[in-house]
Amino acid sequence: MPNPLRRRAAAVTATAVLLSCVLAGCGDGSRDEDLTDQKLDWKDCPAPSEAEGGGDAPSPLPNGERWQCATLKVPLDWDEPKGDRIGIALIRAKASGGKSRRIGSLVFNFGGPGGSGVTTLPAFAKDYTALRTRYDLVSFDPRGVGRSAPVECENDQQLDAYFQQDAIPDDARQRTELLHNTRQFNDACEKNSKKLLPHVRTTDAARDMDLMRQVLGDDKMHYFGISYGTELGGVYAHLFPKRVGRAVFDAVVDPTQNPEQSSLGQAAGFQLALDNFAADCTSKPEPCPIGDSAQDVEARIAGLLKALDRKPIPGVFPRELTQTAATNGIAQALYSKDFWAYLTEGLQQAYDGDGEVLMRLSDAMNGRNENGEYSNLTAANISINCADARPRYTPAQVEQRLPEFRAASPVFGDFLAWSMISCTDWPVAGAADHPVVSAPGSAPILVVGNTGDPATPYEGAKKMVDALGPGVGVELTYKGQGHGAYDSKNQCVQRAVNSYLLDGKVPPNGTVCS
Repeated sequence: MPNPLRRRAAAVTATAVLLSCVLAGCGDGSRDEDLTDQKLDWKDCPAPSEAEGGGDAPSPLPNGERWQCATLKVPLDWDEPKGDRIGIALIRAKASGGKSRRIGSLVFNFGGPGGSGVTTLPAFAKDYTALRTRYDLVSFDPRGVGRSAPVECENDQQLDAYFQQDAIPDDARQRTELLHNTRQFNDACEKNSKKLLPHVRTTDAARDMDLMRQVLGDDKMHYFGISYGTELGGVYAHLFPKRVGRAVFDAVVDPTQNPEQSSLGQAAGFQLALDNFAADCTSKPEPCPIGDSAQDVEARIAGLLKALDRKPIPGVFPRELTQTAATNGIAQALYSKDFWAYLTEGLQQAYDGDGEVLMRLSDAMNGRNENGEYSNLTAANISINCADARPRYTPAQVEQRLPEFRAASPVFGDFLAWSMISCTDWPVAGAADHPVVSAPGSAPILVVGNTGDPATPYEGAKKMVDALGPGVGVELTYKGQGHGAYDSKNQCVQRAVNSYLLDGKVPPNGTVCS
């Protein structure tokens, strides 16, 4: 079972980073003339592919202009730049403020790993209207994702069965079944994407980004990374410190943690978010419909999950809401305070024997649309995480750590602990325990941490600042809820970020917004 809560890659090896620097030069980037001289053929964007999640073509921008898409050619293997090539899908909205005010391109990565930037940027473009006055807004599907040589593993029917499995085993039989299903999924990835799997590491995506910068015509990489995007940005800064322009990291990955430490941190992070949700519901003047106190809310949730383990309830026909799906759906709702109302509704329904809302929340986390089609989010997420992360955990190791995970979160502890076996039988060796992000000589990078973030706990922001090195990371704290800070609409956060990206004004290190 993948860890659908860990929307981030696990690690990048120092050896691979140093080797890639020797081969291509960290200071000035790759100079394969055949690729740096390519011209992007920008056209109106098509409807998203199934691997990107399906749906309609992006709606026109407020001024009537259409989103433009193009494909960037990159080497499959950066160690053999003259060899096979793959295409990286790009999307852009051109700057609205005129050529005289334009700074360049602002490249977004919204996280995952496995999320499609081509579909996400239009969905959230309104949030970045101010930034578009001086930048072309650009995003992309990283290699292995969406329309960019997508990793393929199991088909839609197989994935329905995969996500119906019990990912929180209680006995030896269930543990054996979980391992079997994980191995079967990983074997399908190897069968269908064997050639690609060794080349989806975060270092590969970072090198794609530097070629992207050159082909877009920018001397510097101006960048906005969210969640896993902060790890990708940190790796880019390590590889190409002199190429970093104005960069913002929001919802920050802790680059010092291995997968086990990350999962344990997330257990505590999601538990904190659940505590905050329960306290919010029971602190209002009107009665909370799912409990009389915060403790009561959480006790009822725990009781629901135990009951679902014994007997699932109807979810989205013909599928049932299992303990695993409910846990996943609850976690999805904790990513944003805006989703808390859906969580309340979903719990109310589940207590009455109807699991539809929690099931739809779980489907959203897993990349399943209403037509029963899956994006390749899960396949890409596991492939990138396993290519990056060296550790391979055994069931015995997971069982040994279960008490610590349960102490961190009675609700999410077991789920996150068992997710660590995702890479156990992966066909490609992982790179390292954690990413290398030290970036001496880089321009300042604004690092924004949210005290209530469930998926990338707040403590990771300070760890990223320290790892980037002296004079590079500048920390800003947002005292809020949800995954990320800028999209919370907090004016203090948005002023600080916009001031840096638009005018180059770096806020004081340690600035606090609430």
